[in-house]
Amino acid sequence: MMTILSGMALLLLTLGLFSLFSMKFPKGSEAMSGMANAAVASFLVEAVHKYITGDLLGIQFLAEVGATSGSLAGVAAGIMVPLAMGVNPVFALVGGLACGGYGILPGFIAGYLIGLIAPWIEKHLPTGLDVILGALTVAPLARLIAFAVDPAVNSVLNLIGSTISAAADQSPLVMGFLLGGLMKMICTSPLSSMALTAMLGLTGLPMGIASIACFGGSFTNGMVFHKMKYGDRSNVIAVMMEPLTQAHIITKHPIPIFASNFFGGGFAGLAAAALGIVNNAPGTASPIPGMIAPFGFNPPGKVVLALALGAVGGLIAGYVGGHFFSWLAKKRSIAF
Repeated sequence: MMTILSGMALLLLTLGLFSLFSMKFPKGSEAMSGMANAAVASFLVEAVHKYITGDLLGIQFLAEVGATSGSLAGVAAGIMVPLAMGVNPVFALVGGLACGGYGILPGFIAGYLIGLIAPWIEKHLPTGLDVILGALTVAPLARLIAFAVDPAVNSVLNLIGSTISAAADQSPLVMGFLLGGLMKMICTSPLSSMALTAMLGLTGLPMGIASIACFGGSFTNGMVFHKMKYGDRSNVIAVMMEPLTQAHIITKHPIPIFASNFFGGGFAGLAAAALGIVNNAPGTASPIPGMIAPFGFNPPGKVVLALALGAVGGLIAGYVGGHFFSWLAKKRSIAF
């Protein structure tokens, strides 16, 4: 029990810091969006092409594509984060390339600081020389930042990730429900579950739970949108494919959506834990990546069953949640 409590406490602490950064730091939300895009560009490509089309189907060329993409996660973060913050693309590229050999989180930190510093450098350099001198300044600076933060960052996040993994191994069903529910709420919020799982470096059963939870919980979102009449059919489809596309609706109706999401993700995570679904591609906690990535690490039949059970659990949670909150809105005249 203590392992479960410590694992969830560390995860909630990380989530709190993650939320604080996203909402309060300069351009924190943009930086997190860049981090999520970097996870897609690296870890999703790795999961599909290295483990599925490569190892599973035996296409060596695609296996090399996936392995190469996965090894450049730090570079991807170092480029995408400052780009999302509006930095000159040349500076973003120079800083990201200098992060070669480092993981996604050191790349993220270096990219974020470059995103704050680069505009100042560009402003104070002579016109005509700003790109050249800026590039020669940004590259060693980004490398120095990544080098400086790498040991401490990796040790802290490895501790958090290993604690969550230990809790999942000791009590898989309990952690399946709790971790699945929490991850689906994060997936639906303006925060990024892809970025969070990439930062933590989650693999194995915890990442499998997060993946199936994000997939199964998408059916919860669709059902709640349908039952509560949030938008039209296109909004229902869009929230199931990618919740962030409907952030303008979600932020207006958080209680029915997030409450239902916790149970939808929890039921889906419970199915993943019961079947022992593993996923060694961190950063793939999103409806579509979460559906695809587990095929690279588990028997296909087991993954299909987990996805089906996750979808059923998500639909049940969405139906009950949507029915309850619509009834409550009529009975108590409460606007949800």
